[in-house]
Amino acid sequence: MLLEHVLVLSAYLFLIGIYGLITSRNMVKALMCLELILNAVNMNFVTFSNFFDNHQLKGGIFSILL
Repeated sequence: MLLEHVLVLSAYLFLIGIYGLITSRNMVKALMCLELILNAVNMNFVTFSNFFDNHQLKGGIFSILL
């Protein structure tokens, strides 16, 4: 996949998570939306790690620890 496709998907997930976090009245729904936000951030870490530094796994390891 291209870098732009992954970034658009990540931004879309992030915006869905922000919208759900703002409009949710249920705590479980708010936590699920927070998980969407964190997944979008992890996707960015892994994508940029693969795009800029192919031989090291810094983005993947940071996303596991996050």
